[in-house]
Amino acid sequence: MNFPAELKYTKDHEWISLDGNNATIGITEFAQKELGDIVYVEVETIGKSLKANDVFGTVEAVKTVSDLFLPVDGTINELNGALTSQPELVNSDPYGEGWMIKMTVDNPEEVEALMNAADYEAMVG
Repeated sequence: MNFPAELKYTKDHEWISLDGNNATIGITEFAQKELGDIVYVEVETIGKSLKANDVFGTVEAVKTVSDLFLPVDGTINELNGALTSQPELVNSDPYGEGWMIKMTVDNPEEVEALMNAADYEAMVG
């Protein structure tokens, strides 16, 4: 299983990539394997300011619907439009084309407090 070292991770299986105050967020390879075939991604929080651990959307798989939790405080700016017609990108490329949202982070230091790849890999074992 893949755990890119340049990303940070949450206990709820989201990953975050930070560039200045801008972040890209998705779900991990582990999460998409647990969910199974992704059939729909819904995010209705574009333009909203949310706190860490707030639900920013849902991901629907063949067998379940799961909430998506924001890793850090900030404002949701963009949904990956490709997921509207190709939600399976989350399965085939969770760390690349399958990203879910882009956001402006209120405090970039919050990202540093999240798990690194080794800690996340140890958690999911």
